[in-house]
Amino acid sequence: MSGDRDAILERARAVRLAIFDVDGVMTDGTLYIGANGESFKAFNILDGYGVKLLQSAGVACAILSGRSSEAVARRAAELSIGHVVQGSADKVADFDKLLKRVCVDANACAFVGDDLPDLAVMKRCGLAVAVANAVPAVKESAHYVTRASGGRGAVREFCELLIEARGAA
Repeated sequence: MSGDRDAILERARAVRLAIFDVDGVMTDGTLYIGANGESFKAFNILDGYGVKLLQSAGVACAILSGRSSEAVARRAAELSIGHVVQGSADKVADFDKLLKRVCVDANACAFVGDDLPDLAVMKRCGLAVAVANAVPAVKESAHYVTRASGGRGAVREFCELLIEARGAA
């Protein structure tokens, strides 16, 4: 665990809203393009179950992504993620709107990211999380860096950290 474990668990205990980037976090960042222009993303089933466990522990979940994809909309529906922002050109503005909609303070939010467009939101959250394969600047700004890579168990690891902090493990 990067950083002081007790400090990270204290930040994690305060989280009421977990926000996820998609490409590179919920997926490994690979984008498959078919012959007819259709795109495909691969989601990890263990990560998805982690999201369900987190919701069962009382933490709301959201997606904040710079890209738009029907696959993301479908996956969010499968996981009962009710707050989904896709095609975000300004993640900070969309983050602020999301906080107002959910009635949560920024300090009660966690954001899981992997790339430079995620930095500004990460710097505003109570718990900033980078996946193991994130770019160096994102890792340096994170309170916690997962051992697992995006799309390969990072989301599950993060969910289990929050559940542990809440005493629901």
